[in-house]
Amino acid sequence: MKSDLISLMKPSVVAIKQQDIFKFNARAKKIPGAVNMTVGEPNFHTPEHIKQAAIRAIEDDHTHYTVPEGNHDLLIAVANYLHDKYDLNYDPETQIVATTGVTEGVFSAFNAILQDGDEVLIPSPAFTIYGPDADFNGASPVYLDTSKTDFKVTPDVLAEVLRTNPRIKIFLLNFPSNPTGVSYTEDELRALADILKEHDIFVISDEIYSELTYNFKHVSFGNILPEQMLLLNGLSKSHAMTGWRFGVVCGPAEVISQINKIHELATTSITSITQYAALEAYTNGYDDPKAMQVQYQARRDALYAGLHDMGFECPTPDGAFYLFAKIPEEYNQDDVKFANDLLEEEHLAILPGSFFGIGGEGHLRFSYAASMDSINKCITKLQSFLVRHKKLANIEG
Repeated sequence: MKSDLISLMKPSVVAIKQQDIFKFNARAKKIPGAVNMTVGEPNFHTPEHIKQAAIRAIEDDHTHYTVPEGNHDLLIAVANYLHDKYDLNYDPETQIVATTGVTEGVFSAFNAILQDGDEVLIPSPAFTIYGPDADFNGASPVYLDTSKTDFKVTPDVLAEVLRTNPRIKIFLLNFPSNPTGVSYTEDELRALADILKEHDIFVISDEIYSELTYNFKHVSFGNILPEQMLLLNGLSKSHAMTGWRFGVVCGPAEVISQINKIHELATTSITSITQYAALEAYTNGYDDPKAMQVQYQARRDALYAGLHDMGFECPTPDGAFYLFAKIPEEYNQDDVKFANDLLEEEHLAILPGSFFGIGGEGHLRFSYAASMDSINKCITKLQSFLVRHKKLANIEG
């Protein structure tokens, strides 16, 4: 063969790098007994009634292809759940497609919308898939640094960015946020909507953590700006179903029909067994997230108090299960070195904030989707690390 095979491949794919969070986690897993505060998934098990529904589906031989958008009964259950929980009104016949998690929902939506030269506005720090998904489709991510505004997008800044970047096709908002845990009140969302409705762009709202909120009730952006909104949600976080890979994309019927074309090309349909498990979750699992949410809040408060006592500054999370903490000024502000040294010396794994993009420098992301025992060990190990490095700084000084 005359050519190197890689040279024949799509350049935008070759340019994508393996995500740093995965490489860091791989290192942490090789260290016996390491305390891991990086994992963005519940440490709870899927509720028993959901597992039993999946077992029954297998025993009843519901193991065949389904329609691409998802079984009809499931889509009705999703619509009812979203209506009862968030007062959303989506037609299960035309406005919902079931995807292989929110990850595939983002991928399929971007593929259906973006063209070469488009731009995607992403508040940063942000979950790490959004930018590469834009790059893959020939678009460019435009990262909006929110570190100076308490990790939230403000109307004035949003208006200015949209004014100066006319090629923006999508504004992607994730709330409650991974990695910061911040969320938005109804008034804050309405203020953003007043800006967004003046522009011919899509708004994609990733609300996968909507069931895990602490300080106020979650209000969906889909309620405020339905005409140009695509809502992403699912069961991974709310019902401890990360491995089942279930998500939904909801929005205007004419847009959902186009996204469904990409979805069926990528997957044909999501697994039949997962759909029966999801049907059970949406029908009989309304209260499943509550017990987990109570425990997450207790863990949040314990970890926040421990970090505060050590001099870390971070916003009090409104939801999700992350704390995004600023490294105290007297220590090395290189968050990657800080996290690597912490892993090597204390066998404590915490993700560098810069892995999540602009505005994350000098921060660490802690996941409190971990046991209280792990949280206590984390605090102890971090204290030991800080004491030792403060002494070293004094000696060197």
